Amino acid sequence: MLHAHLTKTGFNSDIYTATALTDMYMKFKFQFLDNALKVFDEITEPNTTSINVIVSGYSQNGCYKKAFDVFKRFSEYKLRPDSVTIASLLSGCDISVKDGSQVHCWAVKIGVETDVYVATSLVTVYFNCKQPLTASFVFERISFKTVACCNAFLTGLLQNRIPERVFKVFKQMLQRSAHEPNVVTFVSVLSACSDIKSLKFGLQIHGLLVKVNLVLDLLVGTALLDMYSKCGYWHRAYDVFKELRDIRSLITWNSMISGMMLNGECESAISLFMMLESNGLKPDSATWNIMINGLSNLGKPDEAFLIFRKMQSTGEPVSTKSLTSLLSACASVSSLTSGKEIHGYVIRTNMNKDDILTTAVINMYMKCGRSSWAFSVFDQFEIKPRDPVIWNTMISGYGRNGESEAAFDMFEWMQKENVKPNSTTFSCILSVCSHTGKVEKGLEFLRLMKRYNLVPTSEHYACLIDLLGRSGKIDEAWGLLATIPEVSGSVLDSLIGACNFHSDVKTGEEIARLLVDSDPENPIPFVILSNIYAREGRWKDVEDLRDEMDRKGLKKISGFSSLSVQMERVDPSEGLCCIAVKSALALKGANFGDTGCLICGCGIESVEHLAVTCTLFQRVVEVEEGDGSGVLFDFVENMECYERVDL
Repeated sequence: MLHAHLTKTGFNSDIYTATALTDMYMKFKFQFLDNALKVFDEITEPNTTSINVIVSGYSQNGCYKKAFDVFKRFSEYKLRPDSVTIASLLSGCDISVKDGSQVHCWAVKIGVETDVYVATSLVTVYFNCKQPLTASFVFERISFKTVACCNAFLTGLLQNRIPERVFKVFKQMLQRSAHEPNVVTFVSVLSACSDIKSLKFGLQIHGLLVKVNLVLDLLVGTALLDMYSKCGYWHRAYDVFKELRDIRSLITWNSMISGMMLNGECESAISLFMMLESNGLKPDSATWNIMINGLSNLGKPDEAFLIFRKMQSTGEPVSTKSLTSLLSACASVSSLTSGKEIHGYVIRTNMNKDDILTTAVINMYMKCGRSSWAFSVFDQFEIKPRDPVIWNTMISGYGRNGESEAAFDMFEWMQKENVKPNSTTFSCILSVCSHTGKVEKGLEFLRLMKRYNLVPTSEHYACLIDLLGRSGKIDEAWGLLATIPEVSGSVLDSLIGACNFHSDVKTGEEIARLLVDSDPENPIPFVILSNIYAREGRWKDVEDLRDEMDRKGLKKISGFSSLSVQMERVDPSEGLCCIAVKSALALKGANFGDTGCLICGCGIESVEHLAVTCTLFQRVVEVEEGDGSGVLFDFVENMECYERVDL
């Protein structure tokens, strides 16, 4: 109506009126952008301001290419862009360094590159394009820096993971009276403290916040409690949380719950979660995902599943990260039933083509001893993923389950698909060689790394040392150990274990000394060295070692296995029965002993067939009755690698 009135009265030809009308249409967003351009095109002699309105409007609406096209009209009208033009154009410049540099050149050409608004926009552009050095160069050339300019620089530093520089800039702001920090400044500085866990600087910021009366600001308070949580001081974080009692938002609650989970205080986190509704708040997807991720990471899969099921009942979507965490939790405790449930959910929600989730599903099945199921998931891809991570999971999974040939075949398949192996790939395949004693194959893989321009790391040499040790080549392993700059305790543990197996007393004593020096509280070197002495009949040395362990208060940690029972075709009318799996299970490499009675409801009274499939970390025992009924026992084993035994 206004536009029609202006046209009727003839005011639409006035440049100021037309410019204002253009600006109005631009602010109506996408549906009126074409109208704005039509009004602009009707201006017979546009000026710099009218062109700036179009450039700014297109930039703010994300139409960067169109903004650039209009910018080129300056030369057509023989007009000179100003600082507003450059700043407007840069506000939408989030695509490439090339475009940003081109606008920067224009700014230099017209002499506005040090204008605070232009320079601030340039700083933001270069940080978004991952060019922190260029952004710093532009920032340093600004003669008069505003608080907004400094905040843009601080935000860019955090985005590019340069938190240390944040403190330096913040101190410079405090030294200039004109640059008084605001809420955005303090949030950025507290985020930097969180990133590098600088509690000392965080405490100083807290004191300053009290002084300037900003502690009770919602954004600052939330950032403050987040900082304390990430620095490991959840008590202080909770004190801040209580201070924010009257202004807490759901984001504040989420931050506090996350902080409790991060510090292992899952009961406190659950209590806070249960208090949400009584405080008039409803958990959002972030809240649910924080709970699921936290409980999964703390090794509490059952509780995580309860939250997952409750989340499903509310209709909230589960994030990929949460599902991955749940699958990892299932894998860590070999919870096959729960893992299958998550896999089913992934399929039902059409998320089964996501590479990250698929990798987690494969890892879960591999750690539950179901390598054939893992392969079925992997084989669903007609075009195999180019990311080596999923291939690495298959290779390491086959190695974990004692299927070395399948692991080697997977590596060859990976090469045929032109998927470039990475450093982790070779760590996985060398580990497989180590557990199967294939020395020559391991050395071949180590040489193959050069073809892919990969330099062997300490981890690769550690696998090779383990391989040589298991193969009885203790001297070669010990010599190679001396060439590695950083040796992990696990490598030494493995080598001293090899010394025990091959009765190498001298090398075993040297490694034991290294282990004791690096970790005096670790009982493993004493126990293994004691076993080595016992093999040689040196009972006096055995007694001395045990006395030393008693003096230091060290105790041998007992090995254990967890057991889950899955029963198939069970008739509920059958009574309970006991299946005694006796010491007749003479597993190679260990004395399994008398397991006692396993109580189940399968109705089996006699055992006609017993098969034991043993792998490095997984043992599956299946008892079959003549009529087809059966019960499946999954043992998660942490001791030895056994072979299949049919009795």
